[in-house]
Amino acid sequence: MSFWQFLSTRHQQLLVDAYQHASAVFQCMVIATVIGVLIGVLTYRTEWAGNLAITTTAAILTVPSLALIGLLIPILGLGVPPTVTSLVLYGLLPIVRNSIVGLRGVDASLVEAARGIGMSRLARLVRVELPLAWPPILTGIRVSTQMLMGIAAIAAYASGPGLGNEIFTGIASLGSANALNEVLAGTLGIIVLALAFDAVYVLIGRLTIPRGIRG
Repeated sequence: MSFWQFLSTRHQQLLVDAYQHASAVFQCMVIATVIGVLIGVLTYRTEWAGNLAITTTAAILTVPSLALIGLLIPILGLGVPPTVTSLVLYGLLPIVRNSIVGLRGVDASLVEAARGIGMSRLARLVRVELPLAWPPILTGIRVSTQMLMGIAAIAAYASGPGLGNEIFTGIASLGSANALNEVLAGTLGIIVLALAFDAVYVLIGRLTIPRGIRG
């Protein structure tokens, strides 16, 4: 069976797997973004706290994804819980790092001007600092998303959702008629999803970042 014939006979299942893969990455990115930006906001003012946040999230990223999921299975079981937990943890580093760098890079004179017109610390953060730090934060989100697209495939090891199931099934049945087709379909599906997500981020950047800041 050719690859195109395989796609025509399995397109419904592939679409379901692609939807589940995209949904898992999107939801985990939302969680990782909220947590990552919050960590950045809480630590960027203090040198040691910011460095500790970056170092800790970097250390998490050094743990092999298969090992981390394997360690989470006895605690969280199979399926969605270990998938979500591992993806959120892996997605933190670029967001935390870029949030801290972006917030520290805000022009101090602008913050002082906002303080001078009576803005509270929270108002300065929300209305001045975070908007100006948004470009690097968005870059961190884009990097995390690309990482998680690939890592999410490993979630199939824990019976997680997504295109990783096609890849693992194909690898487990190497030598059979459609093994390579399954691996190829899952891999290409992840690449297409990654490109689609990145295109959306480019659009978000054009809509939310002023042209002067985009350069």
